Amino acid sequence: MKQRSEHDRRTVPRGFGVGAAALAAVLLAGGCADGGRAGGDAAGGRSTAALARLPQATTSTTVAGLPEDTAPFATSDGTVVHPRQPVPVSARPDGEPVAMLPDKQLGGPTWVPVVESRPGWRRVLLPNRPNRATGWIADRPGVLDVARSTQVVRVDLGDRRLTIEDSGRKVGSWTVAVGAPKTPTPTGRTFILASLKPTEPTHSPLILPVGAHSETLDTYGGGPGTVAFHTWPDASVFGKAVTHGCVRVPRDALARLAKVPLGSPVIVTA
Repeated sequence: MKQRSEHDRRTVPRGFGVGAAALAAVLLAGGCADGGRAGGDAAGGRSTAALARLPQATTSTTVAGLPEDTAPFATSDGTVVHPRQPVPVSARPDGEPVAMLPDKQLGGPTWVPVVESRPGWRRVLLPNRPNRATGWIADRPGVLDVARSTQVVRVDLGDRRLTIEDSGRKVGSWTVAVGAPKTPTPTGRTFILASLKPTEPTHSPLILPVGAHSETLDTYGGGPGTVAFHTWPDASVFGKAVTHGCVRVPRDALARLAKVPLGSPVIVTA
């Protein structure tokens, strides 16, 4: 498959993961996600076996030794990348790998936003703990697909407000429910990680996990406390801080969020 130009504005493909019903059920309870597949390929002279022993950068893992996002409230240029195979992640360009970024997350393709670029390298936001973790991946021909998302999701916790922008223009804004004081929604920039469609959508027809986790819950409902967007059957929650960290949204907001490409930035402010 031909690598996409950074000026390609086609929609990044979205996919529903295998086992999405079970994953989505836990996300509705407070946040959960399953890891991508393990793997590794030889890179930089390192053996496949050595790379395969590295931790996977997924929503289910914690990876130490990675730099924190230095501009957690900045708006990027919208560049997103998809590794066609698991790729090594380093703390600096040409550094020793400390993790592997799988090509799939929750059964769908991994798309992550680029926050810095250098010749031959991309610094990306990652889906693992700790929140705001970033890492460098090599921009090798035939390994990374590159695209551009024009859309940004903004969540203002103080106003309990979600806004979607496209090319800098506001296309929708809704009152939402956010994390309670003891289980707050984490601030900073993250991204749309996956799209899960429950087989039996009791509370929400679609769950959109992001690459961030609860800062106060190590686990909830059997999962790693992944934050997500989803609807809620009781509209009285909107405008309140009552969740375990997820953002509960009206149905029309979820329908618009479903059109936001994977990897698109989500910026949460206090």
